[in-house]
Amino acid sequence: MHTLLLASNGPLFGINERGIIIFGFEVYFYAICIVAGMILAAYLSALLMRRRNINNDLILTLFIVCIPSALVCARLYYCITDGMPIAQWFAWESIRNGGLSILGGVMGGVLAGLIVCLVKKIDFLRVADCVVLNILVAQAMGRWGNFFNKEVYGAEVTNPAFHWFPFAVPVSPSGSIFGIGSFSDPSAEWHYAFFFYESCINLIGWALLFWAAWKWDKKPNGLFVCAYFVWYGLVRSIMEPLRDSSFILSGGGVPWSLVTSIILMVAGLIGAGVLLFINYRKEGSLIGSKKGDPCGITEYIKAYKDDVPYYDKINMLGANYSPAPVTEKKSKKNKKDSDDNEPPKEQ
Repeated sequence: MHTLLLASNGPLFGINERGIIIFGFEVYFYAICIVAGMILAAYLSALLMRRRNINNDLILTLFIVCIPSALVCARLYYCITDGMPIAQWFAWESIRNGGLSILGGVMGGVLAGLIVCLVKKIDFLRVADCVVLNILVAQAMGRWGNFFNKEVYGAEVTNPAFHWFPFAVPVSPSGSIFGIGSFSDPSAEWHYAFFFYESCINLIGWALLFWAAWKWDKKPNGLFVCAYFVWYGLVRSIMEPLRDSSFILSGGGVPWSLVTSIILMVAGLIGAGVLLFINYRKEGSLIGSKKGDPCGITEYIKAYKDDVPYYDKINMLGANYSPAPVTEKKSKKNKKDSDDNEPPKEQ
């Protein structure tokens, strides 16, 4: 461990292969990756809300409600499906040893978002289209936390020709060596780097869905939510059986993550079909509308009661709104700039 400052009972500040030490408390890289992914996903969701005619201040409410809900559900799903004794579910030492399920977090976060939208009486599917697909970014970054924790890898790679990262990753048999430290451990065994594969595939899925959501303004809303469930459910359904058995949640002999992934994928396909069918019955077309407005984002979604939309070049429909009123501060600045640019008067 490379320490920066030592206290009498250990390092006060420092860094090691598993995390950083701040005032004697070790913050794992696993947690840093997850939190960084959440922040990036929230930023991208706010940007997409602004693009799709929603006040992006709404992301603050969703962030406050959905993130804690997602973390609690991620923990509960892991503990239940792993067969962990109830007494250890939220014990401090047990939490520090890890144990979160992305699938549980997704379900908890989406449910919390639904409740927020019902309480605020806004279109859940429109909002979810801007948020749910960005979970793929958080998941991609979170997988790198698995690297630092020495988790989520596949079978051993026996051919030395493939002992290179990121195709494979060295895994130290020592319980005190994590992540990067395994590269310098001569006894480390090379395994397929499934955390890396899944991270890359999730980024590809996010890029495709984000680009489509950025360009798409047609009815019905909710298709991007369904596309996320299909994409992620398919990826996990393929990856899950290939993992090292020690990382497969199988409490009671059931591969819960695999089962849940298949359910998500099927639910996404059924959901998309239902949305298209309803849109066809209502609008006379699977996509858009032959009877009225084909745009699914025409109505501005407010973040608070007195919210008023103004012109915004990022918003696909921003040109429909009047310019924002000039504040007194901006007015004074504009007047000063105008005075500075006036030619000097003849004397």
